[in-house]
Amino acid sequence: MVMNLDQLKGFVAIAQVGNFTRAADQLHLAQPSLSRQIAALEHSLGAELFHRSRTGASLTAAGESLLPRARRMLADADSVRRELDELAGLRRGRVRLGATPSLCISLVAEGVNAFRGAHPDIDIHVSEQGSRRLLEELAAGELDFALITASDTATGDGFTVVPLLMEELVVIASTDRPPIVVGDSIRLEQLARLPQIVFSSTYDLRATTDAAFQAAGIAPKVIIEGVEMDAVLRFVERGIGVAIVPATVLLDRPLLRATRLVNPTLTRTISIAQVAGIAPSAAAEAMQRTLAQTATALAARPDVNMRRADAVPT
Repeated sequence: MVMNLDQLKGFVAIAQVGNFTRAADQLHLAQPSLSRQIAALEHSLGAELFHRSRTGASLTAAGESLLPRARRMLADADSVRRELDELAGLRRGRVRLGATPSLCISLVAEGVNAFRGAHPDIDIHVSEQGSRRLLEELAAGELDFALITASDTATGDGFTVVPLLMEELVVIASTDRPPIVVGDSIRLEQLARLPQIVFSSTYDLRATTDAAFQAAGIAPKVIIEGVEMDAVLRFVERGIGVAIVPATVLLDRPLLRATRLVNPTLTRTISIAQVAGIAPSAAAEAMQRTLAQTATALAARPDVNMRRADAVPT
């Protein structure tokens, strides 16, 4: 019986997404190449692993039996790579980092830039997903660690979660439009009367802001909903409406003006999550240190409403 890691990676990817074409895109392969890999694996094992149909692919009994073993073999291979990376003294290696979209355009962008300067030969893989999806990828062994904003979802589920930052949510508007309020803050009932652009329901931020309006018994004036972070910022820059976002997304965005939200003030905690009981590789540990140092530098900036989590009163 002959099998290789590429075949196992392809098998696991198809099992996760239920489709050969989407799995091939995820692995940056041509779909025929992935099909040949799986056919060779099935031939080697003497069993079909997938039920194939026009709508997708589902695991056979043999595939169900192989899946947990394939995941363990891939995890073992990654463990060997991590040990070799440590022996190489960070002269080579890989870090698999997950982060939410708002963190990718702020803290992660700044941190990765600093890390690349110190460790140019370390490969970096970034998965940009919501917190819940990032935890799923962590559990599947696809990430070394993740920056999440919903730490309560990880409690007791085999993860260690360490708070890193507490950050205010602010109201943003275009600098090309008159200020949305006299003064430097706005109340929730005032905000509710302004045309708002709101995130997709998959965003943790959307759940936080929806809960605040519901608790106050008021309904916001939503004109666009269901969009991603980049689109929200673009729409606001053009003066289409306002939005509630984390303070750090304002970094290097001169076309946006931020106003503090009060009564209530909304915050979020950014945490580092990783699988409990698994020591990070030397490269992953170095990346975590760099992100923590970057967070400290950002928290010291007067234009950013955030604090290191260890400076937040309990």
